[in-house]
Parts: sequence; C-alpha cells; structure tokens
Amino acid sequence: MALIEAVSASKIYRSGDVEVAALSDITLSIEAREFLAFVGPSGSGKSTLLNLVGCLDHPSSGTVTVMGTNVAALNRTASAAFRGEHLGFVFQEFNLVPVLSAYENVEYPLLMVRNWPADKRRTQVMKMLDAVGMAEQAHKRPDQLSGGQKQRVAVARALVSEPQLVLADEPTANLDHATAHNVIALMKQMRDEFGTTFVFSTHDQKIMEAAERIVMLEDGRIVKEQRA
Repeated sequence: MALIEAVSASKIYRSGDVEVAALSDITLSIEAREFLAFVGPSGSGKSTLLNLVGCLDHPSSGTVTVMGTNVAALNRTASAAFRGEHLGFVFQEFNLVPVLSAYENVEYPLLMVRNWPADKRRTQVMKMLDAVGMAEQAHKRPDQLSGGQKQRVAVARALVSEPQLVLADEPTANLDHATAHNVIALMKQMRDEFGTTFVFSTHDQKIMEAAERIVMLEDGRIVKEQRA
C-alpha cells in the first residue's frame, strides 16, 4: 500500500461568488522512503497539495489517504491529533519558538503528543540534535543561531517524534547556497538512516536536483513527473 494516495482530489476556494480552482483532479501515489518534490510556478497548487497531505486543509472533492487514513474525512481535532502522531513539518521561516532554547524547541512536539518521561525525552532530543550537528548549541535561543542552524533545529524538531512522513515547504528559501546544500544532504541522510519519507514544495533548483522524484504542477494540475 502506498504511504500517500490522492484520488481525483480538487480544491476550490470561494470568495463571495468567485471560485478559484487551486487543485483540479489530482491523482497521485507516493511510496514510503521517497524523497519527492512538488514543483511549479507560484499559484500552481504545490503548497495547496502539500497542505492537503499534511491535514492542514481538506479537498473540496476526491480523497487523500495518508498511511491508510482518509485525512479528508478528519475534523479539526482529529486532524491535529493525526499530524502530531504521524507527521513532521519543516517551514521556510523555521517557525521556532523564540523564547525557547534549541533543546526546548525540539522537545516541544514530545510534550504535546508523546506521554514520555523526562529522561526518555532528553535522550531522544539529544539524539536528534546530535544527528543534525546541533548538540553543542542546545542551550541557545533562535536569535543566537544562524539561519542554517535554525533550519537544522527545525529538521531535528520535525524528526524527534519519529514520524513516517516529513513535509517541507520551501525549507531552503532563506538559506545561502552552501547551507542549503548541507541541509538537503542532512535530510537525505535522515531519510536513509530513519526511513523517513520527505515531500517538498519548492522553487529551489538545489532541491529539484536532489529529489529522486519530481511532480510538476501548473494551474492546479499535474503536468509532468520524472524520476532521477
């Protein structure tokens, strides 16, 4: 069974009497351990598709199944629980909590969705910070870290609860060239080590070159797919 399955999924946004089709009749299958990118121009629907997979939005029609669950049928509470239990997210703006240390930012998902004792949380958090090369910076707040360091902490946070699936929306957009390459290599290493599936929404050529499968969208439709 595919990890992600979209069947005739469409998304229509309404503003008064105006309808905008963000996605039209998307049918797509993604297997476990893929390193895949949704690409296309602004307004092509790639971020909308990522949001449907991530239970951040629901299709107007069709189905989106993630890990055997029809996420389109989940209400807000169930969607939040599903995200916390199964998904990790990496965002363009990092979305770290500014008053928390790197350690506390990575620990946060475990406090929210895992009923783990403190010693087990600490072991897991330090394991992830060490994996991304940030163990020595664990005590620092986000304003004391570089952009690349913040993104490394964000990757550790996305992986700390051991999700099967990580969704990354323009994760390298605010990084310099060398740092972006390092973060991409880190995520591919984490995929190889932990078996995590990574799905990106991006304009970044560096991610496109690293992706093992590219799904190109235009005007809300899949127009091309290619594998490395």
